[in-house]
Amino acid sequence: MPGGSGFSAQTLLVLAALCAEPADWRHGYDLARQTGLKSGTLYPILIRLADRGLVEAQWEEGRPSGRPPRHLYRLSSGGLAAARAALEDAAVQAAARAAAAPGGAAPGAGRRRSAPRRPGLAGEGP
Repeated sequence: MPGGSGFSAQTLLVLAALCAEPADWRHGYDLARQTGLKSGTLYPILIRLADRGLVEAQWEEGRPSGRPPRHLYRLSSGGLAAARAALEDAAVQAAARAAAAPGGAAPGAGRRRSAPRRPGLAGEGP
């Protein structure tokens, strides 16, 4: 697991999405769209976070027409504090890695890769 937070990069994405609106209940599809994570990655993360007490989970109230009820998620109060601390720690570590890179920039930053030359393109060759 990267950094000292104990959370994977994917888990940090989920925590950041939940931190954006900590009081709101969010369904998995919404979180998947926001984070770009596939369901096979997202739902195990949500289950682990719920098992740790960082995320609260409940079924959607009422009987939605035309679809099954959704499972909803939000950060618990302890989860919000842990998420903010983990995200801050990840940001500090990313800044430290960027500063430690040659020239003080992130690895690969500022380097430009040129495309290989192919003969016969306009403006090239005879």
